[in-house]
Amino acid sequence: QAYLSYSNIAALTHLARKPGWDITKTLDNVRIWTHEEGAVVSFKVEMQVKVPSHVAFSLLSDFSLRQRWDRHFLTCKVLQDVSEEEKIYHITSAPMTGHQPRDFVILVSQRQPCRPQEPYTVAVRSVTLRGAPPSPEFCRSEILCAGFQIHSNSSSSCTVCYFNQVTSGVMPYLAANLTGSSKSIEDTALECIKFLE
Repeated sequence: QAYLSYSNIAALTHLARKPGWDITKTLDNVRIWTHEEGAVVSFKVEMQVKVPSHVAFSLLSDFSLRQRWDRHFLTCKVLQDVSEEEKIYHITSAPMTGHQPRDFVILVSQRQPCRPQEPYTVAVRSVTLRGAPPSPEFCRSEILCAGFQIHSNSSSSCTVCYFNQVTSGVMPYLAANLTGSSKSIEDTALECIKFLE
């Protein structure tokens, strides 16, 4: 368990530090970047938010609040309180046209910065839990690496970066978006900013 939570944080930190991010869209307070490596596409959404970083961290690390701003989340329940910094959740997401509704069992690991210049981190990855086997009504999907890094800009503002390494399980939600025919990533980012502020 300790290894899983360490590798969860480490994978997100590694993804955030990768060189070669390409900016694909810039709005007033949202910028969207993509990174391609072989068959793996990652994206980063950078949001400028007018709240202190510790407030954004406490709101974003509680996944039971996620439905308030992310319409892809239908339900979200805690399956296991692993520790103060780790929880395992079961999430269901709305069906896309022509696709079965999806579900995810994820480990969410949160870390406060050790040094002032470091970000707050909320890392997410799929895990297998004996008590939550796949169910026939959902297509069990996997999150390789996702989460938030929250950098403090001032005592009253921060930059929230959301990362997701995209697998085929998440792809239907993003394919339309990355080709520009849907604004789901932007809309979700704007909802997230509104929720935090």
